[in-house]
Amino acid sequence: MSIQPDLAGVAFASHLASFGDRPAVHLGTGTVSYAQLACRVQEMAASFGGVRRLVALEADNTLSSLTVYLAALSSGHPLLILPSGGGPAVETLLAAYEPDLIARSVDGGTILEERHSGSKHELHPELALLLSTSGSTGSPKLVRISAASVQANAQAIAQYLHLRPNDTAATTLPLSYCYGMSVVNSHLLVGASIALFDLSVVDPCFWELMRSRCVTSFAAVPYTFDLLERVGFENMELPSLRYITQAGGRLDPARVRRYAQLGQERGWDLFVMYGQTEATARMAYLPPDEAADNPHAIGVPIPGGSFRLEPVPGLDESELVYSGPNVMLGYAEQPSDLARGRDITELRTGDLARRGPGGLYQIVGRRSRFVKIVGLRVDLGRVEKILADYGVTAAVAGSDSGLVAAVEGKHELSILAKTVAQDLGIPRAGLTLCPVDSIPRLVNGKTDYPAVLALASQEPQRNPELPPAKACDDPKSIFADVLERTDVKETDTFVSLGGDSLSYVAASVRLESALGYLPDGWHLMPVCELTPAEPEAKPTGSTKAARNPQRGTARKRWSRAPLRRRLIARMETGIVLRAVAIIFIVSTHVGLFDWEGTAHVLIAVAGYNFARFQLSGPRRERLRRQLKAVARIALPSMAVIGVAFAVTDDYGWHNIFLLNTLVGPQGWTDMSRFWFIEILVHILVGLAALLAIPALDRAQRRWPWLLPLSLAAIDLLQRFDVIELPYPGQGPVLWLFAFGWAAALSKTWWQRSAMTLVALLTIPGSFSSEPRSATVLAGFLILLWIATLPVPRGLHRITALLASSSMYIYVTHWLVYPLFAEASLGLAVAASLAGGIAYWAFATRTMGAAERWLGRRRASRTSTEEAVA
Repeated sequence: MSIQPDLAGVAFASHLASFGDRPAVHLGTGTVSYAQLACRVQEMAASFGGVRRLVALEADNTLSSLTVYLAALSSGHPLLILPSGGGPAVETLLAAYEPDLIARSVDGGTILEERHSGSKHELHPELALLLSTSGSTGSPKLVRISAASVQANAQAIAQYLHLRPNDTAATTLPLSYCYGMSVVNSHLLVGASIALFDLSVVDPCFWELMRSRCVTSFAAVPYTFDLLERVGFENMELPSLRYITQAGGRLDPARVRRYAQLGQERGWDLFVMYGQTEATARMAYLPPDEAADNPHAIGVPIPGGSFRLEPVPGLDESELVYSGPNVMLGYAEQPSDLARGRDITELRTGDLARRGPGGLYQIVGRRSRFVKIVGLRVDLGRVEKILADYGVTAAVAGSDSGLVAAVEGKHELSILAKTVAQDLGIPRAGLTLCPVDSIPRLVNGKTDYPAVLALASQEPQRNPELPPAKACDDPKSIFADVLERTDVKETDTFVSLGGDSLSYVAASVRLESALGYLPDGWHLMPVCELTPAEPEAKPTGSTKAARNPQRGTARKRWSRAPLRRRLIARMETGIVLRAVAIIFIVSTHVGLFDWEGTAHVLIAVAGYNFARFQLSGPRRERLRRQLKAVARIALPSMAVIGVAFAVTDDYGWHNIFLLNTLVGPQGWTDMSRFWFIEILVHILVGLAALLAIPALDRAQRRWPWLLPLSLAAIDLLQRFDVIELPYPGQGPVLWLFAFGWAAALSKTWWQRSAMTLVALLTIPGSFSSEPRSATVLAGFLILLWIATLPVPRGLHRITALLASSSMYIYVTHWLVYPLFAEASLGLAVAASLAGGIAYWAFATRTMGAAERWLGRRRASRTSTEEAVA
């Protein structure tokens, strides 16, 4: 039975139409006004029916999820908000509370699954929201929040942030997270706008949209600041940015001070905030002008709220207790609790605090065993229970930086850690399992949790009965192995670690094997976000499933999979194009068949990869990475050309130094054979020099899509004989490189359409033959529009090898194929490919060893200088 509410929703949800044609939601492809949003909300509310029902929403950052959220609030239907994507935790909550309606976003629309024609529940008149308090732990414990609390908290936030109608907030956090939800609530309350993105701050498109949509604020949790430093945020020009908010865990005081000072220099404010789901998001904020001088503080209570300090027996510090209209009604642990009214009037936070000068509060510890991992509050006792349910005896300690579990007995810890981390809804890197003979205990027999926490800093141990873990099991290990780095951190990305197109293929193939899929934009994602697609077989007390994850359901899924899926899987288009192009290039040069134009396709692919790997990070760090990428291309090529110069009469000294296109003979000669490498190196060096200029660097960050098109336009002037450029007979190719660069940044339909039109107007007629032009055009359009291509599984390894070694094959095949051409053209092609792969293996190991040696020398020199100082 359902009880009708005594109020219908909250003001910001039910009065959307009052803001008329003001922009409410900015999307990547357009804008939705308040009037349009109100119509959508009204239609959605009508679809819920006339009876008040419990609605569950698997929320993501889409217009459809936002519409369901506002429709439920405005029409008085209590809403259970769940993270999108399903999973064990979501299924547990759905089974425990049996909602009457379930809403999911699919392909831009909303699917409503009606499970009960009326309502199965008694719903208290004040109940508006049900939120998980400890992340996706699988616990049925929820926070019951009233509509009045949602309204009060939104009003308080809007007041202390001084929100105004012309503000626009980017959705950097999911709607299912109370912090992300509060951003939406407070902005819609005052008629401001929401820029509804589902992009990470490490994605260049995020910053492009920040500028194009004149975004005035974004929300951050502590690890967001790690990512901001990776992308060179401090050097970005963001003229519309007014403030940044931070919550979701304690931010290091030194970083608070640094960003507060940076904001003072750049004209924006840093709002450090404190809250819990039980308080409908916010309880305190630190005034921006106090942040630099008091970075340890959480600040003052929000408008309408108050704190008091209650002594705790046996402790020197007092517990922080909050009162205010935004305090929850209470907890729910079963469906019958949804009929209950208010159980509490003040919130015991569990945090120990003190009040300092100026009335600023400071958190000094925690009374209970809760920690926050990437903004999710995790009950350490529940983690121990989850492990116990798997038959594992363990003690769990933790801090905001991660959980540590001392595990007794013999278990496959890598599988166990992945499973538990997924159950908790935290990154795999947030959980460390340490094998011990017995759990550390104090003299009184109680668990020694400080000793458990200290295990994480000790040398990792491994069960001697189990085989060593493979590097491909762990994204962090993959990056360390492929990039030959020993300093990989959980907040690092492939790009920030110096990854480039040469190492990208090996990393992507191994990562796909480890995760079971390849996330879009994985090269820009921090290591901690690279998690498996779905849980592996869960371990039991005997750990049989843990020892063999291929048994059980995994085997059944495989056996039922369609034959096509078992034989064919998709690979990234850039990888396939590199592999196919090098085969065509070698075969054409050998004379096996004639198909020109694929080398020019590779120029576009090089520009595509340049945009993905060489444009992020601070200017100085980026320049160093770009020059390193040039060295990885130039030095192995110069070595081969040097050998060719010594053993043949076909080349000159200018070939060795990659200068033939500039100072060599005019027209096409044997000396022009290495034009591809020369031109690519010239382009990369030129762009590194240009982007080292601060003004051009700012232009690239402000107009990332327009800059490559501008360079292409300048290069294409040669078609109209306006300028002459010293290129080989094929003509200039910087414009093709720039096209590939722009293609990588073309995320919207209209951008891809514009690039298609530009390609159709410029590529045909730019080459010596129509077939070559058609090949280049087709290759570019495939790169622009198709993210992945189907490839037989049996060819994945050889495709990856050919793509990884394509540049080395191109350089060496001029020396290899003449040795075999008279015997067999097919043999000459095969030998050229094999020779290039062998040289790739040798050169990459040699270059890696040289880079490590130089790194050790620099480190030794630095240590010596510090010792002398």
